[in-house]
Amino acid sequence: MSLEQKIMPELKAAMLAKDEAKLRALRAIKSAILLAKTSEAGKEMTEEDETKMLQKLVKQRKESIDIYMQQNRADLAKTEQEEVAVIELFLPKMMSEDEIREALKGIIESVGAKSPAEMGKVMGVATKHFAGTADNKIVSMLVKQMLGA
Repeated sequence: MSLEQKIMPELKAAMLAKDEAKLRALRAIKSAILLAKTSEAGKEMTEEDETKMLQKLVKQRKESIDIYMQQNRADLAKTEQEEVAVIELFLPKMMSEDEIREALKGIIESVGAKSPAEMGKVMGVATKHFAGTADNKIVSMLVKQMLGA
């Protein structure tokens, strides 16, 4: 079932329940889907494309939250946080730091990296391995720690 098919009943339910936060987030997702469809000239979106799109929406909102918090606008940050919570419902479960660390041990071994200078090699493999299941900032931080940077 495509993301668009999953969202439509949720959108209707949010309208009936008058859940403004959920409605805003679902409309944003629907808008992003429509935008992707028109820019791709009718090409079907894969599940991977949908996940990347959702991650991008979450990232944009988290950046907005940081800006709003710096400007002491908790009211605006709260609306963004509500949307992030709804969008994340449609994303695959993210890995914990411990799970990432365990997987990175194997990746570092297979690549043969021993120093911080080889971080690029590890990150190249790790980015593909963790696609959609781990935050690249956390992966990068853990790789630095593990390589002794």
